[in-house]
Amino acid sequence: MARTVVLTGTVTCPHCGGRSDETMPENACIYFYDCPHCGASLQPKPGDCCVFCSYGSVACPPRQRGEGTCAC
Repeated sequence: MARTVVLTGTVTCPHCGGRSDETMPENACIYFYDCPHCGASLQPKPGDCCVFCSYGSVACPPRQRGEGTCAC
């Protein structure tokens, strides 16, 4: 049975707490993300493959499908 993959998530900036709804690519990592609220440049935490896995409300699509990490 196929898993339902969520393609939108809320990124929360660890610097200012600003939240932004974003669309995730299905087969690519987003390694850099500029917070639209404070301008901070976010990168994944050690061990995470992308900013969505580190700061998002849902993991990236490959992790949601059980593939481990993004196709970087």
